[in-house]
Amino acid sequence: MTASVQLGRLSRRRTRSARRAAGRAQRVAVVNAGERRAAILTLLALVLSLFGLVMVLSASSVSDFHQLDASPFATFGKQVTFFVLGVAGFVVTSRLDPTVFRRLVLPGLGVVIVSMIAVLIVGVEVNGSQRWLRLGPINVQPGEFAKLAFVLFVADLLARRRHLIHRATAVVNPVMGVLAALGLLLLLQPKMGTVILLTATALTMLFLAGVRLLPLLGWTVALASGGLAMAWASTYQRQRLLSFLSNEADPTGAGWQTIQSKVGIASGGLTGVGLGASRAKWGFLPFAHTDFIFAVIAEEVGFLGALGVVLAFVMFCYLGMVTAMRAVDPFHASVAAGVTALVMFQSFLNIAMTLGRAPVTGEALPFVSAGGSSLIVMLAGTGLLVSIARRSAN
Repeated sequence: MTASVQLGRLSRRRTRSARRAAGRAQRVAVVNAGERRAAILTLLALVLSLFGLVMVLSASSVSDFHQLDASPFATFGKQVTFFVLGVAGFVVTSRLDPTVFRRLVLPGLGVVIVSMIAVLIVGVEVNGSQRWLRLGPINVQPGEFAKLAFVLFVADLLARRRHLIHRATAVVNPVMGVLAALGLLLLLQPKMGTVILLTATALTMLFLAGVRLLPLLGWTVALASGGLAMAWASTYQRQRLLSFLSNEADPTGAGWQTIQSKVGIASGGLTGVGLGASRAKWGFLPFAHTDFIFAVIAEEVGFLGALGVVLAFVMFCYLGMVTAMRAVDPFHASVAAGVTALVMFQSFLNIAMTLGRAPVTGEALPFVSAGGSSLIVMLAGTGLLVSIARRSAN
């Protein structure tokens, strides 16, 4: 065998080895990219949740002790319990393939709808709203679980009918029909904020799946008109809408929360008055640990701390959308888009509300506000997102 032939064979073997090595490196890079996104999403959810526990303790201790004659740690203790349950939900959903949950879509949606009907009949009423079901020592909000159930329903429908994506009767109409049913039950509680969130999330999922814009615009106008009409017919919701248009029109009534929220935010300055030193929570700002916790955050840790919270949500939503775009399965892609849209719109709505740029809707700041049902749903939804990121293509 000549030396030139031997050299040629050696060169070919080296080329093949180099290609195999490059392929292995590329596969490792792909896995690492998905794992990195999953790790960062996990870290962001845990950091926001743990920071939320600190802020819930700070914002609720005064009202628990002075107004409810309870332990200063009462609300905090409940939130810790729900955090543990939420972490358990996160572990389950992050370890399973999200496709497993497709078989539970219709039963889960049915349970949620029955629970929301039960709320209207035997639910617990608090401050003019009947949104809770008492289960032993705890209250749960079926409306919060409706968010995740609806996202899974829409994702399953889009995956099954992706070949009919341009037929409104096959895709858009079923989604809007279920949305209308959930919206009606939510408005009767009343819970207008969740109706807004579900509508925005559904439209985002449909648009990203490739549904034509014209049917979506038509349904948007129809749903917005119907929702506003029902809100205006409700004295409770009408007062909130009028208060949003002019806080000063009723500064000691419907406009009180928003005015005090803006005062608290302005008082924080650049670096805040100090953790635990908020003045707004001393009876000036109602529901400081739930709907308006962002105002307490801005007051105690200042603009820089509040900006950090906003940037954490921005990073979460960016990674969520990247995960949706790089998902290998249509169902995975729609679930990731839906969960991300839900977190994005809810955080935006809550922060806009505390700044007086949106009506008071009663929606919690995801991961941060006190509220067990919301925390469990957000952590379980993040688990789905993490699972999809680990299985993404690149």
